[in-house]
Amino acid sequence: MGRVLIIDDDIELCELLAEYLGGEGFAVEVVHDGASGAARALNGEHDLVVLDVMLPKLNGLEVLRRIRESSAVPVVMLTARGEEVDRIVGLEIGADDYLPKPFNPRELAARMRAVLRRTATGADDRADEALEVADVRLEPGTRFASRSGEPIDLTGIEFELLAVLLRGAGRVVSRDELSRTALGRRASSFDRSLDVHLSNLRRKLGPLPDGGERIKTVRGVGYQYVRAGDR
Repeated sequence: MGRVLIIDDDIELCELLAEYLGGEGFAVEVVHDGASGAARALNGEHDLVVLDVMLPKLNGLEVLRRIRESSAVPVVMLTARGEEVDRIVGLEIGADDYLPKPFNPRELAARMRAVLRRTATGADDRADEALEVADVRLEPGTRFASRSGEPIDLTGIEFELLAVLLRGAGRVVSRDELSRTALGRRASSFDRSLDVHLSNLRRKLGPLPDGGERIKTVRGVGYQYVRAGDR
């Protein structure tokens, strides 16, 4: 299923997760402090990282910053229930998803599978078909994105969001369609993760060559990737 690194100082929780996820087919490694976790996450041996925010030696947000400086390994953040700021900051830094504590291990496994499906190459029949709208190009087979020939560093979810928007360029894509495809779950009015990912994507893409916005919000409906002549 995948090689998973869990970075969490709750030893009892880690033992429970290692046993449960192992039974689900994951190969699990556990680290209990942020400094060691950051080092292990950057060795290229894992398919996904489960990262707690509250850690000794180095907090989870700093660990995530270090990971994102040189690695695109998918990261699912664990946050304290009610700590919305940590969740938003984590998503802004580059987390692929988050789960508030306490949680059901079954839900974590489902989130992990969804993230791994989104970031896997060859995920569907169109995986090798390049997507190109004006100056932006995506190559799903190699997970490569560029604007005017210059590479763009996107997280797995940002890549999936952009792929959905480019495939539907010129039409309005509903929030629910974006959420189901990129996040693996239905859109919720209380979940701001989609908005944060789209905000990050807008920032990385920048405006259109003529200065207009690339991703237009259609209030109450969804989002539209703007093509020439659509505005």
